[in-house]
Amino acid sequence: MVDFGRVITATIVPFDADGNVNYAVMEKLAVHLVDRGSDTLLVCGTTGESPTLTWEEEYELFRVVKNAVSGRAKVMAGTGSNSTREAIEATSKAAALGLDGSLQVVPYYNKPPQEGLYRHFRAIAEACPDFPLVLYNIPGRTGTNLTPETVARLARLSNIVAIKEASGSTEQAAQIRRLTPPEFAIYSGDDAMTLPLLSVGARGVVSVASHLVGDRLQEAIGAFEAGRHQEATQIHLELLPLFKALFLTTNPIPIKCALEHCGWNVGKPRLPLCEASEAVSQAIAEVLDRLGLRSQT
Repeated sequence: MVDFGRVITATIVPFDADGNVNYAVMEKLAVHLVDRGSDTLLVCGTTGESPTLTWEEEYELFRVVKNAVSGRAKVMAGTGSNSTREAIEATSKAAALGLDGSLQVVPYYNKPPQEGLYRHFRAIAEACPDFPLVLYNIPGRTGTNLTPETVARLARLSNIVAIKEASGSTEQAAQIRRLTPPEFAIYSGDDAMTLPLLSVGARGVVSVASHLVGDRLQEAIGAFEAGRHQEATQIHLELLPLFKALFLTTNPIPIKCALEHCGWNVGKPRLPLCEASEAVSQAIAEVLDRLGLRSQT
């Protein structure tokens, strides 16, 4: 089964001055991210503003990124939905495009019970039996927590291979690790939780900060895996101000602001998101300067 590596970057999607997807910048950014430590690129997740993208835009982004990094990194499609039929259709198309896997978010707004969640993910897995699926638990956005017990049931399905765990609970991640087989990968869904989750058996991180410090995240996770825990902790503490700055307001507003500070013309987010305030922009710039990140791009 596919190995998505240690660092999965949840990519932003750049827009031009008219608010259209800037595929040329997306292609350049994809190559840059792989050059700087990303093992897998997650395209059209929350950081990619998927709620305001059309499916046609998403499929073209999948194609562009796959062509840009083919043979060098894996590409994961954000094709989850709160409609099971819609998720199956989108995931089937991503599989047909030759991508390496799909991220499936817990259905949002309709708040299904655990049995409904199990049946939702099982239906997608059965409709795309040869396509690796990664669960995505983020109760703060979806309003529903995917429990460790439900994750364990789903992990028995051959093509549900991992989870992006963003509940903010180390205990929940530990319970998932206890109830699932070793080959089922757990990824932190929050940069600041990566080190704590590594301590209870996580594989790596689905990262926002890796747009800027993917190589350092690789070093930290590699150090932890090699038993150099003090080194891993030192890198984590060095980067913690960046992790916090990138969530001063709703993601992906801060990371788009940070990339603009670093010379990337990624444009404003689409409404209902908006650009960073002057205070947030200044705070991000100060962290970038302290870490020497603007001089590296």
